[in-house]
Amino acid sequence: MLQRCERNPILRPNPNNWWESAGIFNPAACLKDGKVHLFPRVVGEYEDYISRISHYVSDDGINFELAFSDSIFGPGKQYDRWACEDPRVTEIDGMYYFTYVALSKPARQGGGPPATALLSTKDFRKFHRHGLITPRLSGNRDVVLFPEKINGKYAMLHRPSRWSKEWFNKNETVKSEVKAQIPWPYYHYENLPEKPAIWLAFSKDLKHWREHKVLMESQEWWEENKIGGGAPPIKTEAGWLIIYHGVAPGCYRAGAALLDLEDPSKIIGRTKNPILEPKEECERVGDVNNVVFPEGNVVIDGKLFIYYGAADKYIGLATCSLDMLLRELRK
Repeated sequence: MLQRCERNPILRPNPNNWWESAGIFNPAACLKDGKVHLFPRVVGEYEDYISRISHYVSDDGINFELAFSDSIFGPGKQYDRWACEDPRVTEIDGMYYFTYVALSKPARQGGGPPATALLSTKDFRKFHRHGLITPRLSGNRDVVLFPEKINGKYAMLHRPSRWSKEWFNKNETVKSEVKAQIPWPYYHYENLPEKPAIWLAFSKDLKHWREHKVLMESQEWWEENKIGGGAPPIKTEAGWLIIYHGVAPGCYRAGAALLDLEDPSKIIGRTKNPILEPKEECERVGDVNNVVFPEGNVVIDGKLFIYYGAADKYIGLATCSLDMLLRELRK
């Protein structure tokens, strides 16, 4: 269904730029002023593996140039002093909100546990830090915001790795402390998902999140280890389209799902098989082999552009007809 860009990888590490000399991958994406803006995770300090966020821009969504001659955002607070990883960007009422994974400890020592922080900007130059937005001790990655309020509240998808039976079964020493952070009714062990899953939550201010509930759990062979959010939801007449990732032993793949517009906790459709999986050399060989990791998507003239990290080293692009994908999800 998806067609890879013939120019893949569309971006690769640049040894002439210190901040992206070792890796450029897992990009956020959005449309602004008729251009596609791409915000990759970039790595230059390879020994400590410190990630920052860069900025590229394109007229056609394929050929990108640096928008600014340096990384645009990086470590600056205690909670993200070791890395700003895996950004996603969502426009809400003219403001651009970035979620990113903040590491308070070195990435090569586990980083954490990881948490997710929030930035806001109108011009991609001046950023306002809102601090951490995910529940303490949840081990949270893959946070994506919906582009508008739902029933008067902001909505997000997140993936609290520690809110799962799998994690509880392996971590007796701090289980009680983590358990105290889990909302009812999932506070009870029997109600937790088996593996790290995608949760839905709501907020009045984008800072304090409530009404956490499990949205999607692993169910297919290609996502048996865990699943997590990918790119921010796209509003369509058929529902909220989400591109997510699934992990099986040694491999990251991508899938799609369709959620009800008024009640996104209702799943209308979900792909049984992956829509994208590692096949090309740049996807199979890198810092982490066998990875396609979607984090950004835009729609241009009815075509869905999905930007993804390839093997934690490069950026790839795959496209398809938006209508075709929606028809597949509504079968």
